[in-house]
Amino acid sequence: MTTTLAIEGGKPLREKMLLFGAPYFGQEEYDEVLDTLKSGWISTGPKTKKFEDEFAAYVGAKYAVALNSCTAGLHLSLVVSGIGPGDEVIVPTLTFGATANVVEHVGAHPVLVDVDATTLTLDANAVARAITPRTKAIVPVHYGGMPADLDALHHIAKQHNVMVIEDAAHAIGAKYKGRTVGSLSPLTNFSFYANKNLSTAEGGMVTTDDADLEHKLRVYHLHGLSRDAWKRYHTKEYSLSEVVVPGFKYNMTDLQASLGIHQLRKQEKFIARREQIASFYDEAFSEMDGLVWTPPRPRDGLSRNVLHLYPILIDVTRLTVNRNRIISALLAENIGASMHFNPLHMMPYYRETYGYKPNDFPNAQRVGEREISLPIQPQITDHDAQDVVDAVKKVLGAYHK
Repeated sequence: MTTTLAIEGGKPLREKMLLFGAPYFGQEEYDEVLDTLKSGWISTGPKTKKFEDEFAAYVGAKYAVALNSCTAGLHLSLVVSGIGPGDEVIVPTLTFGATANVVEHVGAHPVLVDVDATTLTLDANAVARAITPRTKAIVPVHYGGMPADLDALHHIAKQHNVMVIEDAAHAIGAKYKGRTVGSLSPLTNFSFYANKNLSTAEGGMVTTDDADLEHKLRVYHLHGLSRDAWKRYHTKEYSLSEVVVPGFKYNMTDLQASLGIHQLRKQEKFIARREQIASFYDEAFSEMDGLVWTPPRPRDGLSRNVLHLYPILIDVTRLTVNRNRIISALLAENIGASMHFNPLHMMPYYRETYGYKPNDFPNAQRVGEREISLPIQPQITDHDAQDVVDAVKKVLGAYHK
């Protein structure tokens, strides 16, 4: 394409912005929220319990604890695992800040490691090299919805007697060798933020099969109280709640759960649509002569990438501008592109605190310089998807050396 780019004064490819990661709600969610408002019980109560039960059944876990964010879940997972000062927790450098920040919050040391160049998930070989006697947990991140190599990570964890605490913020509905993410490790954490595959505006969930961990999560997630308000009301028998640990205010509300109940029931339909859009992108970008890398799909027939993100990596060596300029140009064409993520070792806090250098983690560094996330939410139309492809080709064509 030779049309002048919108960022340089040309006409945008689209008249209206195609948003990145907008939530997709229907009449079922609206009706459930209204029912909750009319019920008089809007904080943690029966709708939250229903959402927890259905979520646990969906992922195949015994227990699910609903929270106000995935960050809260990751924090509590460390707390209930007894991780604190002097301990080390291994996390990938290619992740959102919360994955490592919560390690800092409990006084432990986040040990950053590189990712696999193909899956962009935690590199098991790098994990094995990073293990020390102080290591207490490994936190794999299922980047973009692609399951990490859990067999290898569980093997390492068992060898060294450390926990595996999954960051599945991107991975509701993902499968690993026939099993659903959420049923594979002692603790798994999900996000229901506004742009996630399942949205409750803000929210999260922790799943576990361990009754002791589930009990600790419930106590810590609401001020350390022995009984929450719904339990007191539901039993219709007064009993005094006591603070048994110094807990946190991390509970989910019934208003949030009202959205989650129906978002959960729609997940398989949402995932199927994401797969359709991704297949269309795959075919379109395969024609671009190595200029664009597209995300992998599991090939074993049992695993599933749920495509929370559709990340492409552009070959910046063949372009006259950097990745940030490409994203700005796509936004000017009214395509809601984004990026995920600037690696943590390049973030000021972690770079300055621990002395990391750009090439300490070459795979993540390469992604951080080249990655662009394209819209793939299930409500976008075939026409929208074609606009995304046309815009990428227009922009990369204009800036091709």
